[in-house]
Amino acid sequence: MKTLSKNTTAGAPGRQGRMADPLGANSEIGRKLKQYYDDLVHDEVPDRFAQLLSQLEQAEAAQDKD
Repeated sequence: MKTLSKNTTAGAPGRQGRMADPLGANSEIGRKLKQYYDDLVHDEVPDRFAQLLSQLEQAEAAQDKD
């Protein structure tokens, strides 16, 4: 029974690779885009941009009160 498990496990990566990679040649592009997106999400917001966002929030809050 162990031999059957080893054979099934040994053959699984090839089959799983094809099933887990539905994009084919485009999967590398997808991986790179995901990596780029993750890097952007983890970057800090520049101080000036944070100040502008804060001003916008204050202006919106003041407008909602009116």
